[in-house]
Amino acid sequence: MNASSAISAGAVPEFRAAGTDLSERRRSGVSRGPIVDLYATSGTTGIEWAADGSARIGAFTTIAAIASDQRIRGAYPGIAAAAQGLATPQIRHLATLGGNLAQRSRCWYFRNPQIGCLKKGGSDCPARSGNHLYHAAFDLGPCVAPHPSTMAMALLAYDATIATDRRSRLSLPDLIGDGTNGAADNALKPEERIEAISLPAPLAAERAHYKRAISRSYAEWPLVEVCARAVLSDGVFQHVGIAAGGIAPVPLRLTACQAALEGRSANADVIAQAAQLATSGAKPLPMTGYKLDLLVGLVRDVVERIAK
Repeated sequence: MNASSAISAGAVPEFRAAGTDLSERRRSGVSRGPIVDLYATSGTTGIEWAADGSARIGAFTTIAAIASDQRIRGAYPGIAAAAQGLATPQIRHLATLGGNLAQRSRCWYFRNPQIGCLKKGGSDCPARSGNHLYHAAFDLGPCVAPHPSTMAMALLAYDATIATDRRSRLSLPDLIGDGTNGAADNALKPEERIEAISLPAPLAAERAHYKRAISRSYAEWPLVEVCARAVLSDGVFQHVGIAAGGIAPVPLRLTACQAALEGRSANADVIAQAAQLATSGAKPLPMTGYKLDLLVGLVRDVVERIAK
């Protein structure tokens, strides 16, 4: 049965752009449904700049193109650094921004075609009682797999909005959800496609930094990652945005850290105290408590780098 006949019979297709994640799931047998190939158009690829300095990035724009774009590096350094840090050069040259946002869980139980789980229509999350060494330290819902998208985390720090073929100006939480739906990796409707991501104009004198903790030197998914941005005036934090990934079923905005830095002097003591608040609301699993130490350390490191 080809894709079109399967769709007409009521099957839900999977979209394929570069297919860097889908191809792996097809090989393993996790994904077996019909495929609809997507093709870039003038409105879904490349980076467009508005007069106010804001940017619109087409969903088909590759991660490598984002990482290497000089204007993105200048206006949104956290976005560029996050793009440069993920995967391998080969993957970055193929993978698209929309695909990164819509990719499926990296959990080894989900990726095993012989094991049922919530995201495959099962009744429970086997990682909870099984091996969850790389899973959530903020237990938000029935599934404890961390969200796989580095770019979603970075875009959350920048208050990006997403346009699909059906909806416009979705926030990252609108697209990703709040972590309470263990059966889905995102809140896209069946056959809904991401078309573009919009970034607000950067703030004057804004700085940013991104860093990840990984378990080996290259080509590894982050254990914890942090993207922070801030404006400093006379040595005082005037605006702060911090997001973290690898720690929950969705990327998290670290609001307690942000509040502890806003209006405060950018000195080591203030930053250290604020970094400790990164774990506010954490509910680590038996094997994931170590991620909280990594999170505190990363927040402190990236904010100190911004403050230099």
